[in-house]
Amino acid sequence: MAYEYLNSINSPEDLKKVPVAKLNEVAAELRQFIIDIVATKEGHLGASLGVVELTIALHYAFNTPKDLLVWDVGHQAYGHKILTGRRENFHTNRRLNGISGFPKREESEYDTFGVGHSSTAISAALGMAIASNLKGEFGKHHIAVVGDASIASGMAFEGLNHAGVTKANLLVVLNDNAIGIDPSVGALKQYLTKARVGYKPKQSNIIEALNFKYFGPVDGHDIAGLLEVFEQMKQIEGPKFLHVITTKGKGLKKAEEDQVKYHAPGKFKPDTGELLTYDTSRLPLKYQDIFGLTLVELAKKNEKIIGITPAMPTGSSLKFMMQAFPERAFDVGIAEQHAVTLSAGMATQGFVVFCAIYSTFLQRAYDQVIHDVALQKLPVVFCLDRAGLVGEDGATHHGVFDIAYLRCIPNIIIATPSNETELRNLLYTAQLDLKLPMAIRYPRGRGVQKNWESPFEEVRIGKATCLKQGDSIVVLSIGNMVHNVSKAIERIKDEAIGHYDMRFVKPLDKEVLHLVFKKYKAVITIEDGVVTGGFGSAVLEFATKHDYKVKIRNLGLPDEFIEHGNIDELQEIAKINVEYIEEEIVSLLQNL
Repeated sequence: MAYEYLNSINSPEDLKKVPVAKLNEVAAELRQFIIDIVATKEGHLGASLGVVELTIALHYAFNTPKDLLVWDVGHQAYGHKILTGRRENFHTNRRLNGISGFPKREESEYDTFGVGHSSTAISAALGMAIASNLKGEFGKHHIAVVGDASIASGMAFEGLNHAGVTKANLLVVLNDNAIGIDPSVGALKQYLTKARVGYKPKQSNIIEALNFKYFGPVDGHDIAGLLEVFEQMKQIEGPKFLHVITTKGKGLKKAEEDQVKYHAPGKFKPDTGELLTYDTSRLPLKYQDIFGLTLVELAKKNEKIIGITPAMPTGSSLKFMMQAFPERAFDVGIAEQHAVTLSAGMATQGFVVFCAIYSTFLQRAYDQVIHDVALQKLPVVFCLDRAGLVGEDGATHHGVFDIAYLRCIPNIIIATPSNETELRNLLYTAQLDLKLPMAIRYPRGRGVQKNWESPFEEVRIGKATCLKQGDSIVVLSIGNMVHNVSKAIERIKDEAIGHYDMRFVKPLDKEVLHLVFKKYKAVITIEDGVVTGGFGSAVLEFATKHDYKVKIRNLGLPDEFIEHGNIDELQEIAKINVEYIEEEIVSLLQNL
């Protein structure tokens, strides 16, 4: 497609040179550009397609970057990036050393706040607005664009509650498309659905009760209408709220029809939207599906089992439980804190609660894990999907902190299955008669076993497994790092190397640790998490406590944020790939 307008737009100033009557043509070009790139490079599609007109109107009506625009989560910010000087580099989106898939402050002055997790935009934009007042910059506008799934989160309500008693020049734009990654849920969603009917201003609503001046609902695909309402709102002081109705996936029929799948569809044909499918029948299932299907299998025999997820039923595969036992599976929306304490409440009544949550999102409920679960010894089972490096989503989504932030909490068990069989058996064990909370962490992507439906076996809590005996160097690995270590050892072919799959970070297998520290001359630990405070630190603490003088090397992620790229690239950067492990073992062998 020839981009008559888009090729000459490298900033909002260039955009403003286009007559209003021609902005719909800009929108068509921008939408097609996003489709063409994402079709081959992959990424988050539906959200950005849905806000093309809104993005154009925002940059046309406001004086960005002087006026500060904050995109919540950032899934919808592709158009924003393209219009703010990153069109020529957009093909590098989410690739190693390329632009980020989310707004990022160091990438552009137009990215006013780094995002990736939901519901932060209102608080951030409010902070900017209050700061502008303190600096005497009273003519400055501050805009937070928030999705209807994100607005229901507790943090968004906290921001609205505070903003309503300030004089901040804040505009909250609600992008209401009735879906986040999965369909939006909850009472607020039902309220917003009612507000959409008739497209008429409501005289009294929940937003006005919070002291915001409410406008809408308005058509989010009508650029001229959006520009008109923005001009009106720019003249009004104080907090304002614009309710915009959009269609996720707008402009690509298949993306409109299947909004869940086309949130991040992978590769597809840009002209039709048809997914480029590959034969996966010979490949192992994804870990998330092993979890979801196993939970259904267990729930058929144990009526006490409950599944809970904060807005990720598809991503975590709790959808299988929701389909099989809808009365025992709950999507609570983007509300991680609520999900954890809800789980705790149900656990007090004798239910076996599996809280399925991405590792990176459990960070948002840390106090609840400590105060509401661990302190009370409630046997909630945290199923931590996307643990470790996750790839192209980058620093905001890597699940690399969970071992370190959970390990310091008393009364909690941390398990790290290395394959599907171990995951299944840990889930089985967790529903037998667990006395303490347990975190079971497993990676994004596919497992390693095609035949995963093995009979259940109870797992002994805190027991490691010896994979190879040696007499000189031993490697202690956890989780999916078992496979990298095994490959490295196979390449070295030295009988002096031992290898244990520790399986549990907490409690550690002290019997095995005493054995290896007495038997081996050097110990290497490896984990797909931060080395600071992680599994390796736990082994070091054990060695110090018992006065062992053995050489110890800790491999894991360095004390820095790892950016986006594919898993192989990121493992190489973090020095936990097969080649580096081999080098480290050989170096130790040569220096003993």
